[in-house]
Amino acid sequence: MDDDRNGQVAVIFVSQRTAADDAGYAAAADAMDRLAAAQPGYRGIDSARGTDGIGVTVSYWRDEAAAIAWRGQVDHAAIREMGRARWYAWYTVSVATVTRGYRWDAIVGPA
Repeated sequence: MDDDRNGQVAVIFVSQRTAADDAGYAAAADAMDRLAAAQPGYRGIDSARGTDGIGVTVSYWRDEAAAIAWRGQVDHAAIREMGRARWYAWYTVSVATVTRGYRWDAIVGPA
């Protein structure tokens, strides 16, 4: 089936976590998830982190303006600075327009 994110902007955040302040990081991540979901133009998020601390988070936005507004959101900017100082060894951000997508789900019957 086609992915309903076609035409949207994807912000791809790849990072290496430090070992510092796991509880603070978890609280900030939860706060950012809630805050992003409340932003105009927010369309969803996919995220994964390996045991080596490297993670990939992709947030989806209606358009470039919505993605830029999220980057400039005051609370997000403050948490970003905390991340640079405490939680990340490095990160990269790439922004792309989704031109095609697919989704597959396993259908699992009753156990």
